[in-house]
Amino acid sequence: MHLIRSTDIALRVVMLLATDGGRLTVDQLSDALDVPRHHMAKVVQRLQRHGFVATARGRTGGVGVPPTTLDTSVGAVVRALEGDREVVDCDGPPCPLRGGCHLRSALRTAQLAFLAVLDDVTVRALVAEPAGPVLLDLVPRRTGPLP
Repeated sequence: MHLIRSTDIALRVVMLLATDGGRLTVDQLSDALDVPRHHMAKVVQRLQRHGFVATARGRTGGVGVPPTTLDTSVGAVVRALEGDREVVDCDGPPCPLRGGCHLRSALRTAQLAFLAVLDDVTVRALVAEPAGPVLLDLVPRRTGPLP
């Protein structure tokens, strides 16, 4: 199973924001994770659309995680961002083996097992020791929590 790059970045954004409940700007996230600002803005927008982050405008604004995100499973985040795509596409163009091939169902079973493992991991668990302090060191200054 391979996550698309934006899902990988999104998980790192959620982890970074979840470490202390503070807010970061898109620029700070971009710098901390070494991702182009434009791409980071798109990732934050997708996370906001799914409710995993909240944003506030203005001088004291930024991006933060609502308290409910801490108890969200990583599997839920991955499903929301990746969708229900299968590992292989047997239909476009149609594979000549699809009538008698067992590969598609085996890969689907493996994908479901992969997501089931991620369902057992929460965002809170991702930012627990020893990861939390390392994440905090990535960004020097943060603003307060979201209202």
